[in-house]
Amino acid sequence: MSPRSGPPLSFAEAFDLPLSVDLRTAARAFGVCPGTAYKLIRRGAFPCPVLRVGRRYRIPTAHLLRSLGIEERPVYAVDLEAGASYAASLDATDIRGTEDPS
Repeated sequence: MSPRSGPPLSFAEAFDLPLSVDLRTAARAFGVCPGTAYKLIRRGAFPCPVLRVGRRYRIPTAHLLRSLGIEERPVYAVDLEAGASYAASLDATDIRGTEDPS
């Protein structure tokens, strides 16, 4: 058995993935070594759709997360606070920008 390419992905890492990932990253998400992932692809048994791009494999992140049972991205308090701060800054800009000079 070949070694894993790193520890399994955490939830925070999974939610920060780009639109598609390489096979090593997908293997980490499933907790298997890359060699096992390649074998599963050859057998047509990889747990989510795999795209062949040239000589490389790419896995759409949406399918990867869905295969892991993650349907929705959670909302964290930090995200809400950042969004509220951003909205407040936009409101302040709108108020200054719409003042009637007359």
